[in-house]
Amino acid sequence: MVVVNTTRISQTGSGDAAGATGAAVMLAGLRKHYGQVRAVDGVDLAIAPGEVVALLGPNGAGKSTTVDMLLGLTKPDAGTVTVFGSSPRDAVAAGSIGAMLQGGALLDDATVGETVAMVASLHRAPLPVTEALRRAGIEDLAARRCNKLSGGQKQRVRFAVALVSDPDLLVLDEPTAAMDVASRRDFWRSMHSYTESGRTVLFATHYLEEAENYADRVVLMRAGHIVADGSVAEVTSLVAGRMIRAAVPGATDRAIRMLPAVSEVEVRGDLVSISATDSDATLRALLATFPQARDIEVTAVGLEGAFLSLTADGPAAISEGAVR
Repeated sequence: MVVVNTTRISQTGSGDAAGATGAAVMLAGLRKHYGQVRAVDGVDLAIAPGEVVALLGPNGAGKSTTVDMLLGLTKPDAGTVTVFGSSPRDAVAAGSIGAMLQGGALLDDATVGETVAMVASLHRAPLPVTEALRRAGIEDLAARRCNKLSGGQKQRVRFAVALVSDPDLLVLDEPTAAMDVASRRDFWRSMHSYTESGRTVLFATHYLEEAENYADRVVLMRAGHIVADGSVAEVTSLVAGRMIRAAVPGATDRAIRMLPAVSEVEVRGDLVSISATDSDATLRALLATFPQARDIEVTAVGLEGAFLSLTADGPAAISEGAVR
């Protein structure tokens, strides 16, 4: 069962229905196993044209394998992938997909302008190289060799390479890795102008605030399965309770987990984040056990809390009929 908004395509259709439904992306029954490891184990996902979708999950959840099959880099063991009604290979050849992969290699001795121009030459109707550089915010780097770039600048070059085919679907794998705070802000500002034209974006990220701030829809994966799918509000509504954050000198993970009504814990030095199903009971016990606790903040569970709860080991915390 799928809960959808007015712009979402039902996931109950098959891959062959992509052309009929108008889906930008349709994954149906997608599976990929490596020996005994079920990297992707029955994924069904439809993305409508114009949606900005964040693909989230812990390491090993199956995100990268799913993206690789979407791009035609890996062949699924079972299931189908269609992009605007075509196979991934045909969609890539037509320039319908642009991909920004974190591990995408750049030629050290080529300049930024030469790199983007080389990729542009492979497409039938690319953007002008200067326009791709402008949209990526790297016009000033056109003459610089790629081996002279910082990590964040290399990510910008990969973004320009992804944009130069003028794709209808942009797939981004950890797009702001190695970028500083200002560069990340500028990157998403560039993305806004791109998505305003009605283009479709699927991005995988470990920065949950990026998903919260920029995605229309969040898809959470765990152990090869989709465990939640909906808007940020829909996904966070699946998790009851509140989040307690405090500075707790001397706190340990074990001690905090012994408190009542605690579901998830993160301890970083003296800073403690607790997901609690009964925040009043947890807070009273926290203060009794650690009277030196200070700077206490109690908030509704956000995307981070939902992520921790829904992707934790153990049975999925979603019943049939929930957002999925």
